[in-house]
Amino acid sequence: MVNVYYDKDADLGVLSGKTIGMIGYGSQGHAHALNLKDNGQKVIVGLYPESLSRATAQEAGLEVADVPDVAKVADILMMVIPDHIQGRIYREQIAPNLRAGSALMVAHGFSIHYREVVPPDTVDVMMVAPKAPGHRMRELFQQGIGVPSLLAVHQDATGNAKEIGLAYAKGVGCTGAGVLETTFKDETESDLFGEQTILCGGVTALVQAAFETLVEGGYPPEIAYFECLHELKMIVDLIYQGGFNYMRFSVSDTAEYGDLTRGPRVIDEHVRENMRGILRDIQDGSFAREWIAENDEGRKRFNPLREQARSSPIEEVGKQLRSMMPWLDPKEV
Repeated sequence: MVNVYYDKDADLGVLSGKTIGMIGYGSQGHAHALNLKDNGQKVIVGLYPESLSRATAQEAGLEVADVPDVAKVADILMMVIPDHIQGRIYREQIAPNLRAGSALMVAHGFSIHYREVVPPDTVDVMMVAPKAPGHRMRELFQQGIGVPSLLAVHQDATGNAKEIGLAYAKGVGCTGAGVLETTFKDETESDLFGEQTILCGGVTALVQAAFETLVEGGYPPEIAYFECLHELKMIVDLIYQGGFNYMRFSVSDTAEYGDLTRGPRVIDEHVRENMRGILRDIQDGSFAREWIAENDEGRKRFNPLREQARSSPIEEVGKQLRSMMPWLDPKEV
């Protein structure tokens, strides 16, 4: 069992007198910065000069400065900018200004684990990774609940890295829900695997294939959409509440029998072997190198794939049907 830490295990006093630099003010950055500010911490947000987020952060009562200037004064520097640009921003703007004895933190281990960012041995290096999107994290913090988080220490130069990491986790509201101790390797590789094989890649590919199979079989796209996508939320909610057993308890016996007998035919050994291949690519760094190269080369593959996915038939049908259901608060990209 992993170690789990709560409010009683973390001391906000560890952050007393320290300046926390927040590099980025997107989904995660705004939640971290505002939660820490509300918990009495001194936070400075680091952004590039033309960033549109500067005004947003300032309107929220936060101090804003250029990234190099924040790196110079921060005792704890949290990078919450996209994975693929962390290496360049670190090398050009942070590394020359990072002070010995300070702490460098990330909310996802990608750049450290795959050595896009290689910190000097004079600084603490930790990860606090809340397990929720930033806006949800902020929302629950304001309700006094918080979201669970992961904590990992990559480098303990001062002997206080874990205590600082726990204090930071408490500052953003995560120790109320529980902070699980892990490693950069385990967090990074399991996170990428989950995203690719189930949470994003696996789910969307499975839904898309099922939708297309019904339409090819002569069924109306609207019916296929409801059966293969719309009702998915109900099933996921049941699993989220009580696991597979509660979901199977809640659906009909017909659905449960189809689940138990046909599910293994869809997700067969061939699919499992594909998953093992994806895991190997993550473990040996192949995916990381591919993703960094994709960005360095101008996203020549990613951008066409994104555009193709956004204009697929299931998206067009879904857009029309969601517009008929305003109670869903439908969103359009």
